Amino acid sequence: MGCCLKLRMARVIEKFFITSMLMWAVPIAILYAFNNNLFPGIADMSPYSLTLLSGFLAVVSVNIVIAFYIYLAMREPSEKHEPDPKFVSEAEASVKHLVPNETPESSSARKKEE
Repeated sequence: MGCCLKLRMARVIEKFFITSMLMWAVPIAILYAFNNNLFPGIADMSPYSLTLLSGFLAVVSVNIVIAFYIYLAMREPSEKHEPDPKFVSEAEASVKHLVPNETPESSSARKKEE
């Protein structure tokens, strides 16, 4: 069991590392490509338009990488966690203890409000 957990954590760290590197590399590559006229047709643009477009695309690329990381995180298998029955019973008892003068009618009305 411990081996599987370590393997799973290694995969999570690997995904985090890759997306972190992409969050740095992709915007810098976009800015570099725009500033060095690597895209066809951008040589005719004004410097203001070039800066505005490259900055906008760099920001959009970071958001795409973040969305990709969220997608990967949502695909991670999750284990169903069952609460400890002793803790649940103690919690229910403490809630009942907080409201000792409550009648069954007021209890049902309070549950409907929640």
